[in-house]
Amino acid sequence: MDADRIGRALTRIAHEIVERNKSVDGLAFVGIRTRGDHLARRLAAAVNGITGGNVPRGALDITLYRDDLMRTAVGPQPLVRRTDIPFSIDDRAILLVDDVLYTGRTIRAALDALIDFGRPRSIQLVVLVDRGHRELPIKADYVGKNIPTSAAESVQVRVQESDGCDEVVLQQESAR
Repeated sequence: MDADRIGRALTRIAHEIVERNKSVDGLAFVGIRTRGDHLARRLAAAVNGITGGNVPRGALDITLYRDDLMRTAVGPQPLVRRTDIPFSIDDRAILLVDDVLYTGRTIRAALDALIDFGRPRSIQLVVLVDRGHRELPIKADYVGKNIPTSAAESVQVRVQESDGCDEVVLQQESAR
């Protein structure tokens, strides 16, 4: 996906969110750091532009909630970023945003982290890319693009805010 396709996917998702939720009252976006946070910012702006509303947005760091913390490249000194949710999530419909949905483990960690902040009315999952290969029973409510992959491939999402460009690239994993 190039920048134009990413933009169109986010605009379509924003319209789907407005249509499904009928009102932006009680909605809030929470992006999973890092790229999910950038996408949540863009989606909130798009929804606000469509509705004239002011949907709040926050950012969630899930590093310490991951079940694979010690088995990944994160290592013994994980980089913990700040969670910034400047509103109560109680009785809100939370739109949880991430860049890629793969095994579902990141989303499971995010759900655990969110529940530590309160009791939302509902949580809807928004992802730019769903690549399949689920290990947990998690399904996105809004998907920018489904990209079937093999286990030997990876999906790299790059966003302007942190990577200098907007693109989604499918890559072959290097042999280990």
